[in-house]
Amino acid sequence: MNTPSNMLALGTKAPFFELPNPSKTNELQSLEELKGEKGTLVIFMCNHCPFVLHVIDKINELYEDYNEKGIEFIAINANDIEKYPADSPEKMIEFQIDRNFDFPYLFDESQAVARAYDAACTPDFYFFDDKLDLVYRGQMDDSRPGNNKDVTGEDLIIAFENLLIGEPQEEIQRPSMGCNIKWK
Repeated sequence: MNTPSNMLALGTKAPFFELPNPSKTNELQSLEELKGEKGTLVIFMCNHCPFVLHVIDKINELYEDYNEKGIEFIAINANDIEKYPADSPEKMIEFQIDRNFDFPYLFDESQAVARAYDAACTPDFYFFDDKLDLVYRGQMDDSRPGNNKDVTGEDLIIAFENLLIGEPQEEIQRPSMGCNIKWK
């Protein structure tokens, strides 16, 4: 099912969280300790969603390009693992190894964090500035599985670059699209 982002209001403060990281023996990691020096991208995603699989390699590429410039990525999986065992914490570890990404991938078992962010789909992107105010939310780019458009990361790149050079963000931000979060 194609579900669009709810598009949380710009300027919203990033809701605080502290969640276990399955790849670090479930060590609790918080937004405060993980956030980037200049910006923080929070991504709601999961292991099995075709929309996530379509973009994960580009997300990783963007992370490698922008992490050294002070932008941190934090991925969160909030899916109901009883109904969707492919998204279990064990499988999150496998997915992270398989796709070779280094940014934290946290598990929101209670789904409280996803609700706090008004997340709707996987992937859903929220980009915050150094004060943790929301400056961009929506799609990574125009590509979707099957639409034959290249995965460029363009919309996120524009948001990152605007932040880094102190320019205002684009007024028109398009919703991300993906599978709906699997609510309990």
